[in-house]
Amino acid sequence: MEQTKETRYIVRIMNKDLNGRFSIFRALLGIKGIGQRTAHIIALIFEKETGIPTQTIIGEIPEAQDKILEDIIVHPEKYGIPDWNLNRQKDFESGENHHLVMADLDFALRKDLQRLNEIKSYRGLRHSWGLTVRGQKTKSTHRGKGGVVGVLKKDAKTAQKSSKGTKGSKDSAPKGKKKK
Repeated sequence: MEQTKETRYIVRIMNKDLNGRFSIFRALLGIKGIGQRTAHIIALIFEKETGIPTQTIIGEIPEAQDKILEDIIVHPEKYGIPDWNLNRQKDFESGENHHLVMADLDFALRKDLQRLNEIKSYRGLRHSWGLTVRGQKTKSTHRGKGGVVGVLKKDAKTAQKSSKGTKGSKDSAPKGKKKK
């Protein structure tokens, strides 16, 4: 007898819908705050904890195992992930090492930038002005996140047509004698 596995095509982990047809490693890359190295380490720890190979499609793992995967993501230091692999080392307020994902990562980043801006540090001011922070040259690149500076052809033609009929142009000036 064959045992058919039910595949979930959408797996919800850390309040994020992941594609259930990807491997565990590949699906974890869809979570903000988890890169390739961290996803690989988490997948290996998950294999060690549950016995499910890392190449397994994430939609085929039982829903009960999702809680273990979430716990590994939220508390990686408890499972032996080294401190250098965490994205929040020596937190400013608590002094502890954490690994933040999704909304927590966004909130912490926004809070850090707000703190830097309030104390008027160089980094905070450069962030608020939208300039480079880490010493890059800004003469020719990093011109901002705004729109295009150039003029569109359509706008240039309409501006040229409207300027021909105005009072102050050279063609419409009255011809008279020049003063000496």
